[in-house]
Amino acid sequence: MVQKSRFFLLLVLGILLFTQCQKTEELNPSEAREIAKKAFIYGFPLVMNYKALYANAIDKNSGDYKGDFNEKSCEARLFSPEDKAIVTPNSDTPYCMFWSDIRNEPLVLSVPEVDPDRYYSFQLVDLYTHNFFYIGSLTTGNKAGNYLIANQNWKGEIPEGITQVVRCETGLFFTIIRTQLLDANDLDNVKKLQNEYQVQTLNEYLGKAAVENKFQNVFPEWVEGDQFTEASFRYFDAVVQFIEPIEKEDSLFAEFAKLGIGTKQGFELTSFNPEIQEAIKKGVSDGFEEMNAFIKSQSSDPLGSSKIFGTREFLEKSAKENYGFDDFYLLRAVGAFLGIYGNSAQEATYPMYLTDHLGESLDASKHKYTLTFESGQLPPVQSFWSLTMYDGKTQLLVDNSLNKYLISSTHLNSFVKNKDGSITFYIQSESPGKALESNWLPAPSGPFYAVMRLYGPKEEVLQGKWVNPKMIANN
Repeated sequence: MVQKSRFFLLLVLGILLFTQCQKTEELNPSEAREIAKKAFIYGFPLVMNYKALYANAIDKNSGDYKGDFNEKSCEARLFSPEDKAIVTPNSDTPYCMFWSDIRNEPLVLSVPEVDPDRYYSFQLVDLYTHNFFYIGSLTTGNKAGNYLIANQNWKGEIPEGITQVVRCETGLFFTIIRTQLLDANDLDNVKKLQNEYQVQTLNEYLGKAAVENKFQNVFPEWVEGDQFTEASFRYFDAVVQFIEPIEKEDSLFAEFAKLGIGTKQGFELTSFNPEIQEAIKKGVSDGFEEMNAFIKSQSSDPLGSSKIFGTREFLEKSAKENYGFDDFYLLRAVGAFLGIYGNSAQEATYPMYLTDHLGESLDASKHKYTLTFESGQLPPVQSFWSLTMYDGKTQLLVDNSLNKYLISSTHLNSFVKNKDGSITFYIQSESPGKALESNWLPAPSGPFYAVMRLYGPKEEVLQGKWVNPKMIANN
């Protein structure tokens, strides 16, 4: 109750501050610009999360609709270029995805016993995009279990049979289930496992009727492109209804409230005079430029992805220890921009290819590229690894004649080796020839980037002792 009371007081404060700004126009352009920049960076992950939420659980005509809240949605197939809701998607593992609402009552996620040689994981992501918990091979193991997911204020009785109680900061959260497909003949086994994963409200788990929904929600229609402008604040305002800002962020939300951002009344650009409106737009542009500058400055860091995804506590520590930042909001925003729902480092790391060996942006209309792993230097992992191609403009998978979007260790026996035992992969828009097509990762005829995924990275990866080879530009 204390948290709720504090939250409502914050909303009232926001409305009062907003109204006062309108009346007195005490807010100067410089202050408005700085607040807009902070709010854009802080809110960007929440906004991108809302984009997926709207496509997956609200808009039944989106093409990416998964189902209502607390309804499991599984597909025993791999992602293709037709999947557009999530940027930089994984095409390694068949997915189950669903959104959950735990404001009325907790949720119980149940898993069967899984073969010890098969990787699987339940990645639980809150509205901030924090990976607040994992169920799976590398964390809870491959034994059967029942996991109760509750909000911070839930004080109910824990029933028998519950393996662990997990707390979530936000009223809604997203679950991504990945189940490894071992080979082309393994699809039925994956389907069987997906059918055995269970999602139940606590009352359903207990054999009782579900608690009646007491909340009325407002979900504004998603407009693509808004995430990069001041229009993004409209979605920020919508997400606030599902979160209770932590106490140490009260002052930050009070600052946002000077622009009406994150308040019940909401942000409205036209309520400000033209000078302030322009300052707000510049602040948003500043925020996006800061994100891009950070990405460029860190593009050569092979462990970059391992530092920007995780729990709130992990991100706070990473921001301070790795970059000397006072807060982690820029890291979180960059993670949501480059590949929302990236795994935490212990679960998977993502060496990224954004530039070639000379530091130039990757463009398959200008060059053909090669990537060579020396003998005995393939990625050291507990589970498996892959390299996936993405269009530089859309951030989606690349359509090609082979319907081939990645290369991975599950196809290791099909790769053509060099005489010295090394393996060279050909990253280009045209086939390198039939004999080498097993080693070909098709690229678009234009800008691209590639992401390596290491599932269960070993310590030599996490400590930087193993480094992924450079992308070599040829021609």
